[in-house]
Amino acid sequence: MALACLLGMALLVHLGRWQWNKADASQAALARFLAQDRLPPRAMGPARIEPGPADGARFTVRGRYLAERQFFVDNRQHDGIPGVEVLTPLRIEGGATLLLIDRGWIAWPQGRRILPEVAVPSGPVAVSGRALVPSTKKFLLVANATEESPRLWVRPDVRHFARVTGAPVQPVVLLQDPGPPADGLVRDWPAPENKTAMHRGYAWQWFGMAFVLLVFSIHAAWRGQRAANEPSARDRDEG
Repeated sequence: MALACLLGMALLVHLGRWQWNKADASQAALARFLAQDRLPPRAMGPARIEPGPADGARFTVRGRYLAERQFFVDNRQHDGIPGVEVLTPLRIEGGATLLLIDRGWIAWPQGRRILPEVAVPSGPVAVSGRALVPSTKKFLLVANATEESPRLWVRPDVRHFARVTGAPVQPVVLLQDPGPPADGLVRDWPAPENKTAMHRGYAWQWFGMAFVLLVFSIHAAWRGQRAANEPSARDRDEG
């Protein structure tokens, strides 16, 4: 019984520390996001950037869009309206490296068999925005790249895009800065959600359960010891 209590307490403390670390990570991500807003944007060239330091940073980049490679990310909503996000690769000026530009959201009322028509600017362009390292987390029973069409993806996947194109691709997606909605796209990028308090609350719950288990185990051990020290009814009769 003592071993079971110790194992249970170890598991509960581990879960509490796990949630505490998630709270620290959420707080750090928000602080990094706010700190990047105070810095001027950096110029991005064709040389590969490191995804860790670039995540959340602001960049400006020059190049040409590849309209034929434009695709959409499914299951994106804005104000409760279903739609897609428009991702257009940009060939960075001065080399062959590509960068995925998330140009924003557009409604998708035509039905799943008809993809939206979104015009792509021609000629040299300059784009500014915030870099985002796409999640590589796998989802159960969800395809990695496409749905009904090769141009409809379930999420932005830089590695898959590099395999499809055979070209070097920067390891981030650039969320284009909001601007005049002349292209009909909505660019409303929210700040990272602050989940620090939520994770701290979960952590204290796990720690509290570990404390309760400790009290229970001490009480159970005390009662067991007390019962062992008390004389039995037969011993009292013989006495």
